[in-house]
Amino acid sequence: MKYMVMTTKHHEGFCLWDTKQTDFNSLARSPGRDLVAEYVQACREFGLKVGLYYSLMDWRHPDGASCAKNKNARRRFLDFTQGCVRELMTNYGRIDVLWYDVPWPLKTAQQWESRKMNAMVRRLQPHIIINNRSLLPEDYCTPEENIKAGKKGQAWEACMTLNGAWGYMPSVPDEDWLSARNVLGMLCSVTGGGGNLLLNIAARPDGSVQEQAKKILSAVGKWLDKNGEAVYGRVDRTEERFEWHPAGSWNANNNPWTLKGRTAYFWVTRWPGEKLVIGGLKSKLKKASFPTTGRPIKFRQQPDRLVLHGLPKTNPDKIAGVTVIKLEFVSRPRQELGFGTVAS
Repeated sequence: MKYMVMTTKHHEGFCLWDTKQTDFNSLARSPGRDLVAEYVQACREFGLKVGLYYSLMDWRHPDGASCAKNKNARRRFLDFTQGCVRELMTNYGRIDVLWYDVPWPLKTAQQWESRKMNAMVRRLQPHIIINNRSLLPEDYCTPEENIKAGKKGQAWEACMTLNGAWGYMPSVPDEDWLSARNVLGMLCSVTGGGGNLLLNIAARPDGSVQEQAKKILSAVGKWLDKNGEAVYGRVDRTEERFEWHPAGSWNANNNPWTLKGRTAYFWVTRWPGEKLVIGGLKSKLKKASFPTTGRPIKFRQQPDRLVLHGLPKTNPDKIAGVTVIKLEFVSRPRQELGFGTVAS
C-alpha cells in the first residue's frame, strides 16, 4: 500500500482528534488521545501518504438534519463543518488526500459551500487531492463496492471492503472474507481501468487489526513485492485494447490485463500447463518473460495467435495462484478477437 485514509469522523459524529468544535471527541472522552495525530505519525514512519476521511453528514449534531430547512441551523452547521475541516488541514502537517463522504441532508455544492471550503483546504494544503463527495468533481471519483472506471481522462478510486462491512463486526462468517486471490482480482480490474484500489480494514474496538485481515493483506503484500511492476506507477487503460481470456479471468466480465505503454501484463489464474495460446494480438511481440524472476519465455507468433511454450506444468505462483506474464511489444499492443469493435 502507498497511502492510507483514516475515518476521522463517521456519520455518528465522534471526532478522533483534539477538536475545538465539539467535546464529542477522542481527547475529551475515552480513550483520551488524539488518534489522528498518532495515525499521521505512523503513516510517516512507514512512508505512507496521509489521507483523512470526513463525513459531512452528522447524525448527532443538533443542526445536522435541521440545516436542510432552517437557515440559521445551516449557518451553524456549516461553521462547524468548516471548522472541523480547517483543523484537520492545519494541525498535522502535510495531508495528501481529503476524502469527504455523504453530503446529506444538503443537496447541492452551493448549499454546502463546497467551493469556499475546498478553496480553504487548498490554501492550507496546496498539493492535496480531494475526492468528489462534496458534490463537486474535484480531483477524482469514488465508486463504492463497485469497480467501475471513470470517464476517460478522469482519475478514480474504487473503495472496497474485505468482508462486506465498513465497520467492525464481531462475528463474520469465514466465507464472507475475501481471499488474497479475490483481492488480486479486484486489483487487476482496477489497475486495468487506470484507477486505484482503496481497501477497507475494519479494526477491532481496541484498534487492532483482525487476524483474517492480516492474513489476506500479508499475502497480497508478498505477491506485490514480486509482481508490483504490473500495478504501480502510471498505467494505461486496457478498455478497447484487450479482451477477455479464459486462462486469465476470474469471471467472464473481468479483463485479465494491465498495461504500460508498449508492455502488457497478462494475469493468469487458470494455469494451462506447458503451453498458453493468446489469440487476436495485432502487435509484434519482442519479448515474453516472468517479471518475478526475469526468466524469458519462449514464444512463436502467428498472424492470429501467440503461443507461449516451455512453461511450468503447474502455476508457478504459490502465494495466490496468480502468475503475471510480461509481454513487450514493438508498438502499442492491442487485441482483436472479433467479439466487438476494438480501437487502435
